[in-house]
Formats: sequence, structure tokens, C-alpha cells
Amino acid sequence: MPTLLLVDGSSYLYRAFHALPDLRNSRGEPTGAIRGVLSMLRRLESDYKAEYRACVFDAKGKTFRDDWYPDYKANRPSMPDDLRVQVEPLHAAVQAEGWPLLSVDGVEADDVIGTLTRQAVERGWEVVISTGDKDLTQLVRPGVRWVNTMSEEVLDEAGVTAKFGVPPERIVDYLALVGDTVDNVPGVEKCGPKTAVKWLTEYGTLDALVASADKVGGKVGENLRKHLEFLPLGRRLVTVATDIPLPVTLDELPARDDDREALKALYERFEFRSWLQDIADGNRPGRSAPAGNGLRRNFAAVETEPVDPPQTEPGAHRVGYLTLLDWAQFDTWVARLEATPLVAFDTETTSLDPMSARLVGMSFALAQGEAAYLPLAHRGTDVPQQLPLDEVLARLKPWLESDRHAKLGQNLKYDAHVLLNHGIRLGGITHDTLLESYVLESDKPHDMDSLAKRHLGLTTIPYTEVCGKGAKQIGFDEVALDCAAAYAAEDADVTLRLHETLWPQVEALPRLAALYRDVELPTLQVLFEMERTGVLIDPFLLAQHGEELGRRLLGLEAEAHVLAGQPFNLGSPKQLGEILFGKLALPVLKKTATGQPSTDEDVLTQLAEDYPLPKLLLEHRSLAKLKSTYADKLPRMVNPKTGRVHTCFSQATAVTGRLASTDPNLQNIPIRTAEGRRIRAAFIAPRDHVIVSADYSQIELRIMAHLSGDARLLEAFAEGEDVHRATAAEVFGVAPSEVSSEQRRYAKVINFGLIYGMSAHGLAKNLGIERGAAQAWIDRYFARYPGVADYMERIKAEAKDKGYVETVFGRRLHLPDIRAQQAGRRQAAERAAINAPMQGTAADLIKKAMIAVSGWLRASGLKSRLVLQVHDELVLEVPVAEVETLRAALPGLMGGVAALSVPLLVEVGVGNNWDEAH
Repeated sequence: MPTLLLVDGSSYLYRAFHALPDLRNSRGEPTGAIRGVLSMLRRLESDYKAEYRACVFDAKGKTFRDDWYPDYKANRPSMPDDLRVQVEPLHAAVQAEGWPLLSVDGVEADDVIGTLTRQAVERGWEVVISTGDKDLTQLVRPGVRWVNTMSEEVLDEAGVTAKFGVPPERIVDYLALVGDTVDNVPGVEKCGPKTAVKWLTEYGTLDALVASADKVGGKVGENLRKHLEFLPLGRRLVTVATDIPLPVTLDELPARDDDREALKALYERFEFRSWLQDIADGNRPGRSAPAGNGLRRNFAAVETEPVDPPQTEPGAHRVGYLTLLDWAQFDTWVARLEATPLVAFDTETTSLDPMSARLVGMSFALAQGEAAYLPLAHRGTDVPQQLPLDEVLARLKPWLESDRHAKLGQNLKYDAHVLLNHGIRLGGITHDTLLESYVLESDKPHDMDSLAKRHLGLTTIPYTEVCGKGAKQIGFDEVALDCAAAYAAEDADVTLRLHETLWPQVEALPRLAALYRDVELPTLQVLFEMERTGVLIDPFLLAQHGEELGRRLLGLEAEAHVLAGQPFNLGSPKQLGEILFGKLALPVLKKTATGQPSTDEDVLTQLAEDYPLPKLLLEHRSLAKLKSTYADKLPRMVNPKTGRVHTCFSQATAVTGRLASTDPNLQNIPIRTAEGRRIRAAFIAPRDHVIVSADYSQIELRIMAHLSGDARLLEAFAEGEDVHRATAAEVFGVAPSEVSSEQRRYAKVINFGLIYGMSAHGLAKNLGIERGAAQAWIDRYFARYPGVADYMERIKAEAKDKGYVETVFGRRLHLPDIRAQQAGRRQAAERAAINAPMQGTAADLIKKAMIAVSGWLRASGLKSRLVLQVHDELVLEVPVAEVETLRAALPGLMGGVAALSVPLLVEVGVGNNWDEAH
């Protein structure tokens, strides 16, 4: 049965243009959209083998919908010039790459795709529609799939229903109700997706809903009745036509070969050098995929140049290493694994992505210098016969899953993910050298190579010796088996040696040992489950937000050009410096290492107080980061198998004990701006679920009260007072009931500023007051809260004496600069000494809360799941039926994880998305 692959070229074009940076050739011609679209087409071509295909673009000029409704797409901005000039060469490149290209006057690309889909279905063909446009989901039916290459989302009939709450045949009714802001098709006012789904579920069709419109209650029912006259036209506007006369037939759309000469000319013009090299090497341009990287000692891929494998004998510590290639050796080692009290264990894999990595091999160490490598998926003509992976895993599964058999590793959370990718849930996680190092010396690197050099005096086999580097880097599954075995077995051996060095040091400090055993190791398990669960996002909402941000950025860029009196590249520090400090003669506040005037954020922030252009540039930078980091990137990070985004939580990054989130970073989404909150609004709950947010209230101030023992602060929290209002009353000498909103705001800045070591100068700048007034307020604050002042002096002295400070639970926060001769470094360390115990204690508390909540959910048999941890907040995905249970239990669970001298208050919010819940 043939497959027809249809690409919405116009969707690809805009998404590529906004997703990529401003790429240009040496003549200044923009190239980003061309490169982006071609890359997306190649990936699609690789993922979906099709005998017939077409890339469809919108034609210039009006369509029949403009005749029906003159305001159709009226709000869409004109195509940016930098995009317009790329359209013609892109069309030529698409055709040169073997894609039939269609653009039909008077109709949209959607209608061409709809008509081709209908024709193919009538012939019994399979159809794949690749687009980011949700309108085209109405074409999905048996044999027709909708694919979003940027988010890797694939929807069949069930997928459309699961995503939108209505089947494909009701998408038109759904769109008519909610409207389409991109195409300027108004929907029913205040009718969002949930209301539309509710109506269509209850009434079945839009026609049935209209017939019963007088029965729909509430304000939204009134809005529906007001909109009845427009609904038929709205439905026509969002209906994709499937009967358009086309200039070609299906038989004229077979996949074609590349036109190498045409491509070569285009690549030379736009300076796509790597693709030119592909042509020179006789390869299809851009089709070679990089090999997976199975090595993760430093938790990052290494970009280097290839070198020959090592020819020298392994070092003195590399002894007794075996490669297990037959069943007799395997059985012997399995018996020894089962008999050994603690086994060091490691995996070698195809990827650093824990959700997609597959096993290449496993290594084990039983004692120092006694280790073995079990290769399972190495490939190549010279690779000896390996034991079959499935059978090996079946035999090892009981040991791997056993809680009775203790395992040791370096970052075992990753290995647990890899094994679960093969259906094995790792049990018996007893020690992790990454975490042992972290609780001992949080301020130092914790990767295995650094640990081996620092604690064992060993130089481990470099990554580059086994896999090479740069463009010719190979995957671990391609490494010669002798090199792979030496490297992998060394991983396990060195991990065991590190444990035998680090664990006695941890064990000798009872509070650290308790922190490691009762907090860090259980947190590893909770984070594993959270990472595995992932979070659900609405890619369409993000795409819409991204388009709006793109338009705003274009507007800000135009405003910046007016303020500057000429066009310039807002992303170029050199051009920006020339405009600000040359043409506009703004004061130079700081210089770079090369002596040029700095245009960093601190400089722009100071200049923005007096000049409009720096203020505009800050807004542009903020929105650009929001667009590129979240609105554009998050949909591309949706896992195709789970339909969710899976972040990676690191326990061993922040010296204070706080968790870090990477790939993607979900902990730094700004929430003080409406644009940032819209990103959070795209984090949604599945059907019949809600998002629940549980957040410690004013946790660091409460910890300050506990640590300082200040009687007035303790009293304020014990009585449940508004601590900022109480502080304002004390500082300004008025009754709490007489505190103004401005005075409370000032008190809030003082409360938080002083625990971060803010000086009088900093406070004055923050509040916009004279330095003398700021100093007077600080003096009055400390007079009213003498316990806080005493604590600050006491903790600085303690830090200078010990070289570290501690959290309430014994976590050590080392301060190497606390005795520094250089005043700036020493003062920074003193500020850290004041704040670190509060931040660190807050980090310990939220980890304890995660462990408590996770354990309670598991013991109670509830279906609610932790999905995120952000600063002092836990985010859960909760079935509607369990909401009240969670709302009642979370404050007690989280508030009861520690007995401080002040109550721990937890605020719980509920919503359909993260923003509503927070």
C-alpha cells in the first residue's frame, strides 16, 4: 500500500524562521529559514518512508475565504523581509532535493493538503500530514496521521481525541466554538477548549448545540446565543476544503532523486559547507546522523577531534579486567554477583538522554582491580560473537531488580532509566559516589574522572582515547571491544575504589551520614519517578505564544531602530556598543576584558533608569529568551513515546543543596511577567486531572527566625502575623493596622534583602531612596530584631573559623574565600555565609517534603503523581476525584517534615494548568 507524505511548507517556513538564530552568509543574505526547512524535511524523510510526497506552500494573494469574510487573517503581520527573500531559493532547494512542490492560487496550503488526502484515502493509500497547524487534525481518519516534526507528536484518531477531547470529525465544530486567533476567526466569547469539549460531549455536534442554545446556562450561554449568527460562517472558515481543482494528480507526485548540481549551486550561494562536503563525499546532503554517545563520566557529550585508540598497556590499577563473551564466564560472574555484599555497577549506552538510551554493555566490580565488562550490542565486522542481549537481561533481571542485592554506582539514577528502557526496574540502590562526594564537598566537581584524580591519584582512560572526537566521533557501540572493555570495566572498578575512600569519610560524620542516607538517597528515587513521569504541555498554546512573541520582538526591533536613528543588529554587542556609547554617547559604566564598553545586563539595567533604548533592549532580550528557551524549544522536546516533556533533575549541582533542572530547565521560567506566566499556563493536566501546587510560604524568613532565635520574629510567625506588615510596623513605628501598602512593600524588600546580605547602597538603589535613609531603616530594623543582627555576626565568625557553615540538618556549605585577602571576595563569602544556611535548609526541607509526599502517595494507593519541584514548591498531577484528599493532606505532610521553632506554612493551589494552580 503506497504512502503519501504531505508537508505544510508554509508552517515549516515560519517555524524554521522563528526557531533558528539570524543565520547569514558572508554577503549578509539570511539563510536560517532555508537551512531549517531543509533539515526538517530530511528528518521527516528519514522517519517516514513514502513512495509519493509533496511540499505545499500558500500562494500569494487572497483566497476564497477572504471573499467570505474580509477580516480573515486580518491581524497577521506582513511577512518579514528577511523571510520573504528566502522563499524563492527555498522553493528551488525543496525541488532540487526531490520534493514535488505545490502552490495553488486562490486557495491555502491546507486545502491542497485536504484535497490530496481525500484522493489518497479514496485509493486506499496511507497518508502522513506533517504540520504544526492543529486545524489539519480534522483530516485524520483510518490511514491518515498528523505529525508535528518540531514536537515529535504523532496523532491518529485516538490521539486527536485524547489531545483535544473530541474526535477528528468534531474538530471543525470545536474550532468554530473556540475560534482561531491566528486566522482572526472569532469564537464564542469566554468559550475555551474545556467548555467546547463539554458542550460537544453533551450535545454531540455543533448543530445540536445550536438547536439547544436556549438551554445553555450562565454567562457563557449568553455569549453562545450572541454568537449564533456567526457560527455557520465560522465553521465554514475553519473547514479544510477537500475538493479543490489541482494542477497535478497523485501519480505525478512520486519521490524523486536529488538534483546534485542544482543543490551544489544553492549550497555554494548560501555557504552550507557541511552539506557541500556531503556532496563532495558522494553522500546525500545532511542525511548522516551522529553516533550515539555511551560515555557520561562528565555528564556531557565531548566535542573533540579523533585520535587513535590507546596502544599502551593499562595503568597499574587496571588489573583483573575480564570481557564476558561465553555462557560459562557469564554464569560464574552471576553467581559471584549474587554472593558479593556490594557490587559496583555501570552501563554503557547509545545516548546521554536517559529516556532514549539503550544498552551497549554493562560492567561490574566485585573488589579493587577485579572487574568485568559484559558487551551486548557492539557492532562491526571485527567484533566477536556477543551473548544475546535479551537472554542476558532475562537471566540478570532477578539480580538487577532485587532489593536484597546491594548496588553501588556513579549517578545510578541514569542507569536506572536505561534499564527501565529495557523493562527492568533497578533495585538495591545502596550507595552512589556522586552523592557521597556531594555531601562531603559540595563546592568541588563530582564527575568520576575528577574524583579519581582528587581522591585516588589516578588518571582514568580519557573519553577521547576510545571514541575519538569532533565530526568523526564514533558511538560506544562502534568502539573496538578491547578498548571498550578496558574503559567500561575501569568505570566500575574506580567507582568501587571511590566508595571505599569516600564512604568512611561520610560515615565518620553522623549528621552528614544521616543527610546522605535519609535525604539524598531517597531523593534519588523520587527524582527518578518524577523524571520518568514527565510533564504534559500544550504545544499549540506555546506555538501561538511563540508567534505573538515573534511579532512583539519585530515591533521592539523596529522601535529600537527608531530610537537609535538607524538599523542595527540587536544581538551584536559590537554594533550595540557603537550605538549606545558612540552615536548616543551614553556613559560607559564597565568595560570588557578586551577594553570595550560592556553591554551586559547589569550595564543595560543601570542605563535603563535614565535612557529609553537600554530599557527597550532589556525587554527585547527577555522576550527573545522566553521565545527561544520555552515557547519554541519546549514543543520540540516532547518525547514521541510518552507525549510528555522529561526534564533531568540534578542533585549535585548547586552548593546549597538545591536541585537543578536541565534539558529542559523548568525551574527558571519567569513568573513576574504575563509572558512568563503564559509559559506556565502551557503546563497542563490530562483529562479528568488537575494541577496541584504546594508551596512553602516565606520559608527562608521562617528559617531565619529559627536560626537567629529572634524573639520578635518568632512571635510574629507563631501568631500567624503578616511578617512584612509586622516588620513595617516595627521599622516605621506605627500600629500594624496603620501600615500602608507602600510601607509593607519597603518592609518586604528589607526582610528579603538583609538575609541576602544587601547593603545600604543596595537597599537604596532597590527602593529608589537616599543611601542615608536606607541605612537608617537598616539600623532601625536591627534595633527591633537584635537576634537577627547577632546571628549574622555569629555565623560570619563561625564560617571564618571552620571554613564552612551548616544547615539545620548538617549539610556543610564550604566557603573557600571566607579568609581571602581580597576584600571583594571575602565580603561575598561573608554574604554567602549568612544566606547559605537558609537556602540550604530550605533545600533540605523540600527534599524531605518530596520523600514524605511520595511515600504517602505510594502507601495510600493514590494515583496522584509528583511531576515537578521548583524552589520551595511541589507540583502534582492529580485526578479530580483525589483533589480534596491532597488539599487536606499536603500542608500536614510538608509542614511536618521538621520541627523548627516556627510553624512551616504550606499553601495549596489547584488549577487546570500550572499557572492557575500557582
